[in-house]
Amino acid sequence: MTSFAQRCGVHDAARQQALEHTEKLIAASGLELVRFAWCDLHGVTRGKTLVASAAGDAMRGGLGMVSTLMLKDSSDRTAFKVFEPGGTADLPGFEFANNLMLLAEPASFRQLPWTPATGWLRAQPYFQDGTPVELDTRRILQRALQRLAGNGLGMRCGLEVEFHIYRIEDARAQLDPEQAAWPGLPPAVSMIHPGYNLLTEAWFDMADEPLRIVQRTAQALGLPLVSLEIELGPSQVEAVFDVTDAMTAADNMVLFRNGVKQALRRAGYHATFMCRPPFPNIMSSGWHLHQSLVDAQTGRNVFSRDKPAERSTPADAQHTLSALGEHYLAGLLDHARGMSAFCTPTVNGYGRFRPNALAPQSVLWGRDNRGAMLRVVGQCGDAATRIENRIGEPAANPYLYLASQIHAGLDGIERQLKAPPATDSPYGETQARLPTGLGEALDALQADTVLADAFGAGFVNYFVRIKQSELLRHEQAQDKDDFQRREYFSRF
Repeated sequence: MTSFAQRCGVHDAARQQALEHTEKLIAASGLELVRFAWCDLHGVTRGKTLVASAAGDAMRGGLGMVSTLMLKDSSDRTAFKVFEPGGTADLPGFEFANNLMLLAEPASFRQLPWTPATGWLRAQPYFQDGTPVELDTRRILQRALQRLAGNGLGMRCGLEVEFHIYRIEDARAQLDPEQAAWPGLPPAVSMIHPGYNLLTEAWFDMADEPLRIVQRTAQALGLPLVSLEIELGPSQVEAVFDVTDAMTAADNMVLFRNGVKQALRRAGYHATFMCRPPFPNIMSSGWHLHQSLVDAQTGRNVFSRDKPAERSTPADAQHTLSALGEHYLAGLLDHARGMSAFCTPTVNGYGRFRPNALAPQSVLWGRDNRGAMLRVVGQCGDAATRIENRIGEPAANPYLYLASQIHAGLDGIERQLKAPPATDSPYGETQARLPTGLGEALDALQADTVLADAFGAGFVNYFVRIKQSELLRHEQAQDKDDFQRREYFSRF
């Protein structure tokens, strides 16, 4: 009798070997529980927790998961009317809150450092007949990377993630049944450092305890953490990760974001990847994505060049980037407005795009210019030459953020687009503005036929429908600050 994993077509000799190895690790480590986790549309991990003895069978036979988990907006409300005729007409296989199946990847096994005797596995959803659920965001990135590989290319990414950590002073309101609501209140918090003293050692020392929890958690999970830094804003910090392949980078971001929130919570801290926490004096957090393409066979960085192009000036892309690198850069610029909904997917995140805030406001690139949307980093002969996209917020779904870069960049390569001159005035007057709100960003995405075709019209319609549910509730909320406090600060 074939297992569910075999019916899905993913169970080969390598998976069997990884499964047996993981079963031995679970037994040898004396684990009691194993979490089977899946990353939802909003970048939040969900799933089921099994007793350790049941993990092996679940890795072979899958786990049932209610399909509405894929239809939730950021408040956890189902955005599709699954019990009404035609309510899921555009989403076959999602009728009546039926079951999907979660199938774990045995090689993803980790033992969680913040909770005793607990293992963790990354899983992805399938329909009950073994067909992959193509709306799954990790599959969106998998398909984008397959398209990249078809061009003989791979992607390398480094992550710079800004976020806020607060000390929990009172969690009673959050856990008081008399005040329970949908969504509920966050805890009452205080800051871990007063801010406005960038990279100061004294503020780092003040925040030493929570930052050591972040460090130990990340390293215990095997994440390539390079540095922890004090950012400018009150209680704001940054984590920097070494370069990896794109899928590993996205997986790492999911694991880091969800893991440190849990580890810090156990120690009495509240970490938030919300762009702009709901307090009067804060600094916005960004997620800066460093990216380069490499030759799939040799691993050579195909953005770098040995010497500037003939007759080029420092304002020209090919003064630093290869011709292919310029085309990729131009593709990112050409699709910047359309991709913004994937890079900054919350109402809250658009408050970050303002002048002189080390955040982009316009569709521009610059040479080592932190005010521009795209920052070209490196020089001729530098194997680390790359493009940094500064449009992202730390709450973005990593798989969608990275996929948007690939599809936009490949369109620039295929059409051999040319980049405009580098800006030396990122906050000057220009017609090429980034969207100023989530609604405008969703409109731009739907109008971008190249991105819509690359992601698939079905996925774009699904994504927009769920984000419009979030947007509509924000528009209808009488207290917009309270909406963001509950919707984002409490959960993200």
